Amino acid sequence: MHLKSLKVFCDVVARRSFSRAASENGISQSGASQIVNALEEHLGVKLIDRTKRPFVLTPEGEVYYEGSRKLVQRYFALEEEVRTLHEEVAGRVSIASIYSIGLSHMNLFVQRFLRDYPKANVRIQYQHPRRVYELVESDQVDLGLVSYPRSTRTIKALVWREEPMVLVCAPGHRLAKCERLALEDLHGLDVIGFDADLEIRSEIDRALAAHSVEVRVAMEFDNTETIKRAVEIDAGVSLLPEPTITQEVATGALVARPIAGIELKRPIGIIQRRGKELGKTARRFMQLLLKQSSSSREVEDVGDAEREHDDGSTDAEPTRRAGAPDVRSHAERGNDEALAEAKEHAAAAHVAS
Repeated sequence: MHLKSLKVFCDVVARRSFSRAASENGISQSGASQIVNALEEHLGVKLIDRTKRPFVLTPEGEVYYEGSRKLVQRYFALEEEVRTLHEEVAGRVSIASIYSIGLSHMNLFVQRFLRDYPKANVRIQYQHPRRVYELVESDQVDLGLVSYPRSTRTIKALVWREEPMVLVCAPGHRLAKCERLALEDLHGLDVIGFDADLEIRSEIDRALAAHSVEVRVAMEFDNTETIKRAVEIDAGVSLLPEPTITQEVATGALVARPIAGIELKRPIGIIQRRGKELGKTARRFMQLLLKQSSSSREVEDVGDAEREHDDGSTDAEPTRRAGAPDVRSHAERGNDEALAEAKEHAAAAHVAS
């Protein structure tokens, strides 16, 4: 059977859509359907149960998909290896990342990579953490970048860096005058927090409880970008990973202070599908990341444990070329109303004082 037919079948399954698979392969939707029908006729079995919405794989389809997926991956990795054996790296690497990692780390790494391999094509899309896992698991991207990485039966996770958490406040806040703070200095303050179901929120709450610190959670968001905007208007203070606020600190929009007596860090990691054979370009990009790793170690398999992370945004954020202008996340746009209200409260508080 022609390899292209296997690729179309794998894309239909991975994207759970005949139309998206057809677009990916430059054919019509009916063409993709005909290819799958031809495979089923050739094998004499049904691979996809179309009576269910969305469609599901039959037991035979599950076996055929796993084998075809590995075969297609191996072929394209081999093809890229042979083509570039005596040439510079000129293939593509696709990456899905949560916002805070992408915005605080990836631009520099992409610039370095393209400087060394100018013919390479780096594609980065910023997604909600759950969506990052989905894209990696379904082979739609080569690598994923997440916080609090966890291995599963199908995902291999590697801790890449551990970022120190710092207290962040507006320049006019009273804590901005202190050079060093203890966690107890947060007692009784208004705090801009992460959503309660995120892993980073749980870690922060545990640290506060361990030091008998009680705070008033004034606002909750699912991403660092919106939290920073709320802190900038002095709606409260926050605890954020230090690399995510370097730009705001440099411009004077925010003030960051280390927390004494506690080591609170956010681990970030690289995830990839178990058994996936990366192409030459993806391997080189992975090597570049690992060269700059501050804590490279594999994460133990936690089975199907629920994955909750910080910095969520939107499941439908479009792919954009690395180096393209940054745009506000869906979460930021959706939180404009809350921020506007916070601005009013902050202004009122300053007038009252």
